[in-house]
Amino acid sequence: MTKIERQPDLAMTVLTDLFRHPWILLLSILCVGSAFGVVLTSHHARLQNILLERQLAERDRLEVEWRHLLLEENALSEHSRISRLAEQQLQMHAPTAKDERVVRLP
Repeated sequence: MTKIERQPDLAMTVLTDLFRHPWILLLSILCVGSAFGVVLTSHHARLQNILLERQLAERDRLEVEWRHLLLEENALSEHSRISRLAEQQLQMHAPTAKDERVVRLP
């Protein structure tokens, strides 16, 4: 009969080696923690970038609306339009020379 050699347990070998060299274990933990920190920071940066893009799009939309409102205000406040509305709706007219009266202060 042949004797079967038993393979060493890999997990046990790695654990005993790590506990023999605690600095390697500490550096490994720090390396993994640093990697998680980088992933988390990248994720937060992407979220902030998405928020910035939404805010810029909202600003652009509000600027377009503001320009339209300015155009509408200018159109509604033209002198000719106001004069026409005053004549049509309020029956107002410019005074003639005979309707003018001069008031003198004592």
